[in-house]
Amino acid sequence: MIDKTARETKAIKDARPLFAEALTVLGLMEPFYHRSASDIDRLIEAAVTGYVESMQRQSGVQERSGPPFDDPIPF
Repeated sequence: MIDKTARETKAIKDARPLFAEALTVLGLMEPFYHRSASDIDRLIEAAVTGYVESMQRQSGVQERSGPPFDDPIPF
């Protein structure tokens, strides 16, 4: 992200605990424990940017074949 809005900056900060939890569960917290908040934010930002860009690219691609809502009615 370039020129983050206040909302984007807050969202990245709010994601830090979830990032730390995932690192802990995966046994990867030690290498990140003494990193700066800026370093952690950079990692979160990279993941979010990659995710969003991929979703945007995929938005023009149909996921399923056939007409929409072609599932059988369950009743």
